[in-house]
Amino acid sequence: MIRRTRQREAILAALRATDSHPTADWIYDQIRRVMPTISLGTVYRNLRFLCECGKAQEIDMTGAHTRFDGNPENHYHFRCDNCGRVFDVGGVVDKELDERVARETGFQISHHRLEFRGLCRGCQRAGNPEGRA
Repeated sequence: MIRRTRQREAILAALRATDSHPTADWIYDQIRRVMPTISLGTVYRNLRFLCECGKAQEIDMTGAHTRFDGNPENHYHFRCDNCGRVFDVGGVVDKELDERVARETGFQISHHRLEFRGLCRGCQRAGNPEGRA
């Protein structure tokens, strides 16, 4: 059973109230509005705990700040090369890919994560075809 704390509940509520896949710093700024004495360390510890117990998901992106997702279900993401925003990509996770890799390698596959990269609609409209800020 997961021990519920005020801080943990507030962090999870802030995380689930946005679809922006925020950083720990963003979550910390949001929580400080209602809990001015909370520390950044408390936010990090609780985010780690929430991810470990399956209530949230850590999105570790190479070369970028770690982001968090209030949707713990395995799903795909898109990251814009220009603005860095992260979006959920709808659809069902391709379990056939897990099975194919397991057959080809002999590995026992539990799941996979996939990140699409490119330019989001907003950056495309802004006319930045090179994908640079």
